Amino acid sequence: MSHPPTPPSADAADFPVTDRVRAAMATSLRNCEELLPEADWLKKLARAEATGAPLRIKLGLDPTAPDLHLGHTVVLNKMRALQDLGHQVIFLVGDFTSMIGDPSGRNTTRPPLTREQIEANAQTYYAQASVVLDPDRTEIRYNSEWSDPLGARGMIQLASRYTVARMMERNDFHARFQAGTPISVHEFLYPLMQGYDSVALKSDLELGGTDQKFNLLMGRHLQQEYGQEPQCILTMPLLEGLDGVEKMSKSKGNYIGITEDANSMFAKTLSISDALMWRWFDLLSFRSEAELAQLRAEVAAGRNPKEAKVLLARELVTRFHSAAAADAAEADFAHRARGGVPDEIPELTLGGAPLAIGALLKQSGLAPSTSEAMRLVEQGGVRLDGAVISDKALKVAAGTVVVQVGKRKFARVTVSA
Repeated sequence: MSHPPTPPSADAADFPVTDRVRAAMATSLRNCEELLPEADWLKKLARAEATGAPLRIKLGLDPTAPDLHLGHTVVLNKMRALQDLGHQVIFLVGDFTSMIGDPSGRNTTRPPLTREQIEANAQTYYAQASVVLDPDRTEIRYNSEWSDPLGARGMIQLASRYTVARMMERNDFHARFQAGTPISVHEFLYPLMQGYDSVALKSDLELGGTDQKFNLLMGRHLQQEYGQEPQCILTMPLLEGLDGVEKMSKSKGNYIGITEDANSMFAKTLSISDALMWRWFDLLSFRSEAELAQLRAEVAAGRNPKEAKVLLARELVTRFHSAAAADAAEADFAHRARGGVPDEIPELTLGGAPLAIGALLKQSGLAPSTSEAMRLVEQGGVRLDGAVISDKALKVAAGTVVVQVGKRKFARVTVSA
């Protein structure tokens, strides 16, 4: 496999640390968890400024699910900030590594994806990431380009460059070994292959979440093994989801997808706690640190925190939709808060009048089961034509009613005999 020419070592010359270099360093450090080693990154930035040669900045994502959520954009936002400084960003789709399955943070073997699943998911990844990144200045690569040609011989040679003892230092492997939980040999290949991506791309910096630190350091190690200048690594915090406890995840249902409709995105953002709001501002907002400090001071001085949350919701909806969509979403939220019914809600017809309320909620898709419907009624979370109902034995007569569950679920249901 042919590689791009290796840049001169950062230690080969002392390049001046200008104000522009210091500003680039500040941009790199803003809200990051770790930047390792900082001194090496500063030298790389100074070299790039002095020579005009952009640095190669890599982010790899395995297409394990077809859609991106706001948690993914934390690292994408950092990537865009570095891209705006003039550096070359590489969006790497892990179509090969997805077939192994990333064991990071897991206590069980992760089932590998099929080639069909990977291809289906990868189709949407780059298009969605381009909402944050500048697609005209983004290099998109697939790690099967260099991983497939390795073959069995190349894989064995690669595996010889790392020890089992070092691999077992990884927290999830160590914990699983101590607990007697099976670890498949193929899982050791994942960090090796991710590290080899850095060799193939000759990356100067690799970004990732805090749970990827071991894999990112593997890239540094393997670059040194292959005689390259080692990359620096920059980890970003994991964004807590809507519950404010678990990291944002589609599997946990506490996420906002970047392709969600504007009204849902706005309303979900308004639903987060005041404490979580500041965390989201730090990791998701493009406002300057000075602007955020001013906003915090205003809330501390008595400004309603909901007003600040509206600013955050508007910023996110504007970014992923438009300013007009943010205006409409804010108006829709205010309308619902006053007890209003959205202009467009699902309409359906159900038979069996008089229809039990539990059956109505289940059949209309407003509750996943009759037992859950009963729980919602018991908690006062169900309205018929704006009135809260509390009778779990209620039967709805023939006619049309607007059914509301919680704050955001509506349906216009016609019950027929």
